[in-house]
Amino acid sequence: MLDKKYLLPKDAVNLLLEHLKFRSLPGEIIYLEEAYDRVTYEDIFSPEDLPGFHRSTVDGFAVRSMDTFGARESSPAYLNMKGDIPMGAIPNFSISQGECASIATGGMLPEGADAVVMIEHVNVVSQDLIEVLRSVSPWENVIFKDEDVKRGEIVIKAGKRLKPQDIGALAGLGIGEVKVAKKPVVSIILTGDEIIPHTEKVSPGQVRDVNSFTLSGLAVRAGAVPIKMGIVRDDYNEIKTRVDKAYEISDLVLITGGTSAGVKDMTAKVIDELGSPGVLFHGVSIKPGKPLIGGVCGGKPVFGLPGHPVAVYICFELFVRPVIEHMIGLQERKVKRLIKAKMARNLHSQSGREDFIRVSLEERDGQLWAIPLLSKSGLIMSLVRAGGIVHIPSELLGLQEGDEVFVEVID
Repeated sequence: MLDKKYLLPKDAVNLLLEHLKFRSLPGEIIYLEEAYDRVTYEDIFSPEDLPGFHRSTVDGFAVRSMDTFGARESSPAYLNMKGDIPMGAIPNFSISQGECASIATGGMLPEGADAVVMIEHVNVVSQDLIEVLRSVSPWENVIFKDEDVKRGEIVIKAGKRLKPQDIGALAGLGIGEVKVAKKPVVSIILTGDEIIPHTEKVSPGQVRDVNSFTLSGLAVRAGAVPIKMGIVRDDYNEIKTRVDKAYEISDLVLITGGTSAGVKDMTAKVIDELGSPGVLFHGVSIKPGKPLIGGVCGGKPVFGLPGHPVAVYICFELFVRPVIEHMIGLQERKVKRLIKAKMARNLHSQSGREDFIRVSLEERDGQLWAIPLLSKSGLIMSLVRAGGIVHIPSELLGLQEGDEVFVEVID
């Protein structure tokens, strides 16, 4: 086991990632309809040009641009109507000198045409003749056949979480299946003699299960599949048995509780015995979440999370989410949504420690204020009431009332 010193969050995450293979999970091929929010395993290339034909961007008349040069209202160009191009149809004729064809937005240009005159710039003299009142340049009002995507071009890179517009683009290219990273299976184990199922009546000294529900939701949002492994008493053999089983059936193991006061060494010992290198750090320089345990055992990440619900949330976002994203090969990290606000009161912080303060947001005379919610980390409702989190870096001793800060909005 490595030296257990308190690390800053960034250093702790880097230490974990150093002991994990990049994209440690295999790929799987799934139908496009099932690919929303999945992460691409490999580059996706376009099988064809898109849109695949020269198409009009306006309602008007397909022409040879040279036939319109010099045209103006006082001296229009006269063109003969060759025909009409229905939407979705391939023109069965070509345009020669002095000819044109009626075309709608999105219609396919006939052979010989290289521009479209807008209908607003045309007078229809008869069904066979039009006046062009304004000249057009070559390829004006036209989308080229490969302007959107060229055949063989990378349209989606590996490591991208697929958005609805990505799925739509792939559908437009006729792609029906994609190779994505397998979703990691995350086992969630609760430890503690005081924990009871959420459906049971609470007696003095007991608390209902909160963490498995919070962690399951966070895991799903991160792109993983959560498995609840139940509640285990603070007994070494019971914890070890449950953790061993979780290790066998999952890609990542989360153990909540048992990381401080009395049973902290028990969880660390169980993790160490799972495989090499074992525990990489025991404790991080943050509040809340200081007693966090992070390890890698035989290539699988294992965490010992604090028992307090707020600390669980903070630790997941800071440490577990980056590991999951690394495992699935995600290249585009989640962008935090930050807004500026002013602190509503003074806050003290300890040098060398990073603090994460829950705040509510209030607007006063057009100015947004961050109001600290200074309840204990065991109170989940403080996170429910919070509009965001303010990060106090390790080099600061606190924040003063009126200081401008960035608030990370909680979704």
